[in-house]
Amino acid sequence: MAAGYLDILRARHAARLLTGTLVGRLPNGTAHIAIVLFTRAEGGSYTLAGALAAVYGLSTAVGQPLLGRAVDLYGQPRVQLPAAVLSALGMALLAVAGFGSLPLAYAAVIVAGVFTPPLEGGLRALWPSVLGSEERVHRAYAMDAVAQEVMFTIGPLLVTLLVSLWSPAAALLVINAIGVLGALSVVLSEPSRTWRSAPREAHWLGALRSRGLLALLGSFFFVGTALGSITVAGVAYADDHGRESVYGWLMAALGLGALIGGALYGARQWSGPPERRLRVIVALLALGYLPLMLTPGVVAMTVLAAVAGVFLAPAIACSFIVVDRHAPRGTVTEAFSWLVTTFGVGAAAGTAVAGPAVELGGTAWSFAVAGAGGVAALIVLLSTGRVLAVPGHSAVAVRGPGGGRDDAVEPGLGQGRQA
Repeated sequence: MAAGYLDILRARHAARLLTGTLVGRLPNGTAHIAIVLFTRAEGGSYTLAGALAAVYGLSTAVGQPLLGRAVDLYGQPRVQLPAAVLSALGMALLAVAGFGSLPLAYAAVIVAGVFTPPLEGGLRALWPSVLGSEERVHRAYAMDAVAQEVMFTIGPLLVTLLVSLWSPAAALLVINAIGVLGALSVVLSEPSRTWRSAPREAHWLGALRSRGLLALLGSFFFVGTALGSITVAGVAYADDHGRESVYGWLMAALGLGALIGGALYGARQWSGPPERRLRVIVALLALGYLPLMLTPGVVAMTVLAAVAGVFLAPAIACSFIVVDRHAPRGTVTEAFSWLVTTFGVGAAAGTAVAGPAVELGGTAWSFAVAGAGGVAALIVLLSTGRVLAVPGHSAVAVRGPGGGRDDAVEPGLGQGRQA
């Protein structure tokens, strides 16, 4: 298993691109907790903190596909680095100006969110040109999903460390400065500088004109809903047991399960259509969420949380392959950015629904939102099976250096090319 991942990391530029992307995404992965801690430190209410975090999340959801389309049209360096700098300046404005003017504070988080660089989609667009073979690209998608879990685990810990050593304002400034350095590392690399999207058909819908991609996005909205609801349900469960540390254990178990599942998924070479495989994985994901409604004792609940997380990273990794197959030619970065946006909006919806569910029916009902989200995601995939069965574009034949015809490229692998 480790040998396969080491093979990818030994490829030229691979380790730099993966590390730079994770570091560059650190501000986005920690923004919500950093905003809440800063708001409370400045004397703001939890309501204000939640509103600012929500505005940031919605702004990011709007900006990602727009910036992704810009990357496909104009290349990575012209979009990623300026966006990272503007996003960091937005957070810096919030840290320096504070809440002397609420409209200014909201404007700052809107700028920070809208201009969050689409580094995730950019990395996935680069993998084919860096790794070459379909098998290595698919393994890189799994490694990418696992690395996300690591980032979302370490990121909040780093924010709290910076807050304890300096202040919440300093944490905002340092985290975003680090993010700019990560984006800079990516865009200065040769693959990022030379990558060009394949020629695209002019269409105002862009990547969204693919019915297969729309079906996938519909499903992953509900996967996001399930995951978002668990964050609220976990807090309610911890309150029921009178210990805040219980929440940490549940989230850590969920992340550990995702790490294990993603590592195992990426270690195997899979055959057959990824769309069919995704239906099976999402079915298992939904099945893992349903027992959480039992809300047993802390030890048993922690085990159930770990099991529930096992199929999350494989589902995300497999979805990357499906996006690659169904994205219209020349829209690969935009398509991946839409997946990020849809997942994030679904998570926000899950958080919003789980809160009232706790008030109405207790903790078990909030975990029922997660189970319902998983089931709904599966229903979308099953009901759109015919649409997903047909990739959005056919294999592309390429010519080798001597003008001879090489093997056809897997759909999607010809979308990003080096100039």
